[in-house]
Amino acid sequence: MYAPSKPIRLLAAASVAITVSACVSAPFTAQATPVTADATVAGPQIPDTPAGRQLTWVLDAVTRAPVPESELREHFAADFLASVPPAQLNQFLASVADMRLERLSQSSQNALVAEVTTLGEPYTVRLGVDGDGLIIGLLVEPVTPPPTAPRSWAELDERLASTAPRTGFLAAELASNGTCRPVHAVSAGTAFPLGSMIKLYVLGAVSQAVEKGAFGWDTELTVTPELRSLGVGGLADRPDGSEVTVLEAARLMISISDNTATDLLIHKVGRKAVERTMRAWGAHDKRNVPVLTTRELFVLKGVDHPGRAEHYLSLGDAKQRAYLKGTVARTPLSRITPWTSPRELDRIEYFASPSQICRAYAGLVKLRDRRVDEIMSINDAGLGLDRASWPRVWFKGGSEVGLSDVSFLARTSTGTSYVVTMMAVNTGAPLSQRVTVEQVALAKGAFTLAARR
Repeated sequence: MYAPSKPIRLLAAASVAITVSACVSAPFTAQATPVTADATVAGPQIPDTPAGRQLTWVLDAVTRAPVPESELREHFAADFLASVPPAQLNQFLASVADMRLERLSQSSQNALVAEVTTLGEPYTVRLGVDGDGLIIGLLVEPVTPPPTAPRSWAELDERLASTAPRTGFLAAELASNGTCRPVHAVSAGTAFPLGSMIKLYVLGAVSQAVEKGAFGWDTELTVTPELRSLGVGGLADRPDGSEVTVLEAARLMISISDNTATDLLIHKVGRKAVERTMRAWGAHDKRNVPVLTTRELFVLKGVDHPGRAEHYLSLGDAKQRAYLKGTVARTPLSRITPWTSPRELDRIEYFASPSQICRAYAGLVKLRDRRVDEIMSINDAGLGLDRASWPRVWFKGGSEVGLSDVSFLARTSTGTSYVVTMMAVNTGAPLSQRVTVEQVALAKGAFTLAARR
């Protein structure tokens, strides 16, 4: 989802699962977040940003490795070097001495995605820096062709089962009365952890509040330390005191899964309003109450674990709310320690079934809010449906260590809408970074299969 997770701490030269990572957050999760046109930087020019300056240094350092340890400490965060020692890091740098930048495909102040060539093959570089401009994440992985879409439901089921020990799936037609008519399902009634798909309900609650006149899309929100969450890019790049409209926060929450934007919106609309929206749209799981902000989830899982999490779970609803307000809210983000193995996925998360997520999409459609349509249409996760046949596509995904979810709504040129939701969970080990890519391919095939009936 948005968890402060680390891709596997692995350093492999030459063969090429080249991954060096530590204390990595949002851009390095498995969640599919494609690059929008206005985020693309033409040509191999590197922006003069904290992330851009570190990429420039990396491209130079690979040509002269081994780099002195003192220099490495000027460019990498201490937590990174604790995970990937200088000797191992230098081995990696030396193994890609011929790295050449081809283009940047994504760039913000604190994160970027670049396409490079090394070892005679194309690679993707994902780099993130902290508030001091030090590298906290560096992922170099081969560019592999996307998987093909399945040509039958049987093929889809087989490939879905290979993504994780626990999977759920629903392809459904969205009827004119707002009901979901299943076309194909796998454990569609089973509740799974949602990750950032909780943001569908936050968006719904915000839209309903705007409709009632509680505030407007142009109402301004202020980034404050107590409402700031983890993440790289978006509001994470803006200083405390920055103002953002409800509309901009909602766009960031859905399009790049911005956690700080999400928490600003939850604070504005009210926690109980989000809970009411979840119940109204069929998500009745008791574990959703009280619904957590992303910051609260990070603190409960990432500070003094498992003690803090166990204490919170031992409390009743009223005492949980008091604990969140009185203790969790006062815990600084700096105390959160990233985790590399699945943690509390069945106890501290957000929960709904594929069928209930379909109802959430139906709920968003029923709002008939042009802003909701605009927000949900920004990012299609690279689904790649023919826009002549499928002119409208909505997307929201979610990921955490051991969790990868995707959900889409697509409408045909003749006006028929379908919802496809897919969930994959492994509570025992991290999921492969390719799981979400496979899920998107399966979803593309599912829309084609559903429309052929």
